[in-house]
Amino acid sequence: MLMDIATEEFSHLEIVGATIQLLLQGVNGELKNAADNSEIMQTMQGTARKEEYIHQAMMHPEFLVHSGGGPMLTNCQGVPWTGAYINANNDLTVDLRSDMAAESRAKITYEYLMKFTDDPYVKETLTFLMTREIAHFQMFEAALDTIQPNFPPAVLQGDPRYSNKYFNMSDTSKVRGPWNEGLSTQLGEEWQYIDNPVSYVRETKGMMGIQPEGTNRTVKDVNDMDQQLSELRSTEVNATAQSGEAQWSSYK
Repeated sequence: MLMDIATEEFSHLEIVGATIQLLLQGVNGELKNAADNSEIMQTMQGTARKEEYIHQAMMHPEFLVHSGGGPMLTNCQGVPWTGAYINANNDLTVDLRSDMAAESRAKITYEYLMKFTDDPYVKETLTFLMTREIAHFQMFEAALDTIQPNFPPAVLQGDPRYSNKYFNMSDTSKVRGPWNEGLSTQLGEEWQYIDNPVSYVRETKGMMGIQPEGTNRTVKDVNDMDQQLSELRSTEVNATAQSGEAQWSSYK
């Protein structure tokens, strides 16, 4: 699924590039000349021109001098690639939630762009791209739902003494809502509203001696579940590794 969506996203880049190119047709002056002379626009002129553009990039003197003919991990301006470009970790549920957030940002970006044009064809293109973000969001959401339990992310469940505390850190009037009263959405715990956090921390000696409130979870239950989930995840990883399904190399 992830590879299918990633491949489609590459096609979205081509759609956006083609749209820009079409919008610039018929435009005269420096803007038109700059667009026509841009090297990247060669990639929109058929497979042969795209392959030629790649060949020229590979044979560029700067490329050969600085890398000895090997790949240069930089962008078109020579800025080195860094690990900061990767938004991922070792927990799939976290990555899927991050993907859902990215689709949300992309969807609203297309929606805003549609406000800046009255061209019906551009709007149709943007509507298609926006709608695909909605589709992708639902795919990631459905994939997340297949991983149970998926909250909280990863293995450790969190200390029940602190998981339902809401601290009033504002000097303004109290604002209450489902985020700080009633039951929490995932754990089903009753929110404990701490009106004066400073006094509360002092009275409880840094909250070191408090007991869980408004929840059926206990510290012992949490520790037991941590152990069970740890063993479950370990079993799943080992089973996958032994079956060879995740094997990417036959090197012994």
